[in-house]
Amino acid sequence: MKQFFKLFDLTQKVDYKTEVLSGVTVALALVPEAVAFAMIAGLAPLTGLYAAFVMGLVTAILGGRPGMISGATGAIAVVIVALAQTHGIEYVLAAVILSGLIQVAAGFLKLGKFMRIVPHPVIFGFVNGLAVIIFTSQLAQFKDASGNWLTGEPIYILLALVLGTMLIVWGLPKLTKVIPSSLVAILVVFGVVVYFGIGTRTVGDVASIRGGFPPFHIPHIPFKWETLVIIFPYAGIMAAVGLIESLLTLNIIDEITETRGRGNKEAVAQGAANILSGFFSGMGGCAMLGQSLINISNGARARLFGIVAAVTLLLFIMFASAYIELVPMAALTGLMIMVAIGTFEWASLKTINKMPKSDILVMVLVTLVTIILHNLALAVIVGVIIAALVFAWDNAKRIRARKSVDEDGIKHYEIYGPLFFGSVSAFNDKFDVMNDPEEVIIDFQESRVVDMSAIEALNKITERYLKVGKKVHLKHLSPDCRRLLKNADKIIDVNVIEDPNYKLVIDKV
Repeated sequence: MKQFFKLFDLTQKVDYKTEVLSGVTVALALVPEAVAFAMIAGLAPLTGLYAAFVMGLVTAILGGRPGMISGATGAIAVVIVALAQTHGIEYVLAAVILSGLIQVAAGFLKLGKFMRIVPHPVIFGFVNGLAVIIFTSQLAQFKDASGNWLTGEPIYILLALVLGTMLIVWGLPKLTKVIPSSLVAILVVFGVVVYFGIGTRTVGDVASIRGGFPPFHIPHIPFKWETLVIIFPYAGIMAAVGLIESLLTLNIIDEITETRGRGNKEAVAQGAANILSGFFSGMGGCAMLGQSLINISNGARARLFGIVAAVTLLLFIMFASAYIELVPMAALTGLMIMVAIGTFEWASLKTINKMPKSDILVMVLVTLVTIILHNLALAVIVGVIIAALVFAWDNAKRIRARKSVDEDGIKHYEIYGPLFFGSVSAFNDKFDVMNDPEEVIIDFQESRVVDMSAIEALNKITERYLKVGKKVHLKHLSPDCRRLLKNADKIIDVNVIEDPNYKLVIDKV
């Protein structure tokens, strides 16, 4: 029993009122989002709502980060839209299940640790781009059915309700935090619209959310190789997008709450949620930063919030759809605009002049890719690659060589900085082969041989000295460098010596 409580984090202190109210608030915010993302993917609205319920419930119970919420997301919708158009819902559900299996495998293989290589400029760019997407997605509420901007009385009413919602969300916490300001804002705007009989767009005008319990459904697809060829690319992209967005959201919530989540556990939970979502007629999804931030701003931190949000959403679908469909979209629009404002890393703008130009480039590029392509995974991957190349370039310029000749006439080259593909050229320029004495020692006490390009560079410098009848030795190679050289001994031939007067450099793991 003790292990059960430990597994689900049920032993932590819980503020039940805050958790329940925050869960209800987020459930209201999930409705239009889930419907909109399902429609983006070309699927029925209930497909998105069922995904929000299943994803939210499973990840709340099994996830690696209490306080987060998962559901149908735009990033996943963009990935599956082509599959939905060409092969239909059955193939989409199968791809969702397969993506979940890939995510579970990634969690068990502990691939979540690779999120450590994502630098802060990439996270800033990801968050800023997502904030812009959240904001721009709300602009559709300011247009009519034909896509034209509202004018006259409708736009004034909408702006008044939206600004009223934003004012309550911003101002109420300064007076009291007894009730989540976002829930109060929705209820106040709803009451104003009903009391004064104001004509404005509601959730029901977007789509009906009436339905039952998510039906269990095994995708009707041919079980053959051709089917796997069709769905695997989509499943792989969905798995990558979902994990990247979920683990980045986990890291951001970690920073805000000053606690530490478990990335690999979250990966397994996301995978299990997608598998069940596919079997229960859902489009799949991942962690939702905007809704998670609503919860964090409400003060909820436990798993109870996510369970309440998911169950409340299901109750909306099954029993309260007629009432939820009356909720003004203006209230939810104002709430999401405040989420966008809170999501944006305003501090990143203040520190632009203090940041290295390379970091600014990475941040801006990730932001633009996120906004333009709506592909969060691609944006993060591009950012990481550019950051890695910048790091390699900077380190390539830092390799140095201190030169000296001892009393025996042997010349010593003391190398500083890593020797890898980027620094090979600068390394070769350090040596004066023609004018050096008969014997040369290259000392790696303050350096490291990193890759195959570095080994080949050592081979070539040895050959250059041998061609003119001179000897060259390598000294103070760390154990991992020695293993690297030993593994490549069939390809190259370098001369390594040991000096008993020195200790080898030993890496601390």
